[in-house]
Amino acid sequence: MLPTTPAGDRPPVRLDPARRPPPPATAARPKRRGRWRRRILAVVAVLLLLLIGFGVYLDVNLQRTDALPADSAATSEGTNWLIVGSDSRAGLTSEQEQELATGGDVGQRTDTIMLLHDGASGPVLVSIPRDSYVPIAGHGSAKINASYSFGGARLLVQTVEAATGLHIDHYAEIGFGGFVGAVDAVGGVDMCIPEAIKDPKAGLDIKAGCQELDGGTALGYVRTRATPGSDFDRVARQRAFLSALISKATSPATLVNPFRVVPLGSAVTGAITVDDSDHIWNLASLGFAMRGVSGGSGVATTVPVGSTPTIGGESVVRWDKTRAQALFGALAKDQAPPKSALGP
Repeated sequence: MLPTTPAGDRPPVRLDPARRPPPPATAARPKRRGRWRRRILAVVAVLLLLLIGFGVYLDVNLQRTDALPADSAATSEGTNWLIVGSDSRAGLTSEQEQELATGGDVGQRTDTIMLLHDGASGPVLVSIPRDSYVPIAGHGSAKINASYSFGGARLLVQTVEAATGLHIDHYAEIGFGGFVGAVDAVGGVDMCIPEAIKDPKAGLDIKAGCQELDGGTALGYVRTRATPGSDFDRVARQRAFLSALISKATSPATLVNPFRVVPLGSAVTGAITVDDSDHIWNLASLGFAMRGVSGGSGVATTVPVGSTPTIGGESVVRWDKTRAQALFGALAKDQAPPKSALGP
């Protein structure tokens, strides 16, 4: 009979090291998970630095001018932008001038004047006909776009403030070449054209229907007066196209695509002139306010017109004073304008 050993006195069982089971496979997972987290954070940090650097580059390279009068006495609530499209040919070659049918540079004027109010009641975009007959400091009364020829951006801002009673907080101006570059940078803009337009003076021959407009075609489209409503049709087209352009420029499809946003950013710095106090983030706020207008959360209108008499041999536009005062009075108080004060 074999001797027995009490259970408590049995020697410990030792396994052969070569036969020990491997550690659980999950033991290394926390380390791998931590490495991936650090890599993702590093990529995000690099992208953030690139974004900040690109923003600083754009801000530094913005073209600026002394547009806002330091002695302005106008006061109003909300934020007001004066948006100007000039007929400057700066940056265009003689071949491009011929291709775009811009003609020679005969003195810089404003082809487009818009006022964008952004506030508690939503954005309101107001087109100001360039032939509006208003007082211009030091020059009597004349067409509003003549103020730009007389004294540049500063006198234009003074004239708009005097005519509307609104304080202008920001200024943005774009010339012919910059406009074409911005449209092409976003890959063209989709527009539904209600009627065919052929205008050799604007270099435009466009069919009716929904289509994508490239920079050259878009320039002709916003410049032409070859429609029954002439300048009144034109300001409506300008307003609609600018809203569509900025809506596309601020869309996620553009902002997350480096092949779109980088050329667009470069085009903006070479295309837009702002006031000395404006920065790239101000332009961003302008873009999102305009996106609100095009998206239906804002109002787009024209200054109410009272008559179109001929003064000094030229056809001019006189505002409907009562309705215009109601429009700008509401904006001055940051209120939604009454429907009766809205133009076409």
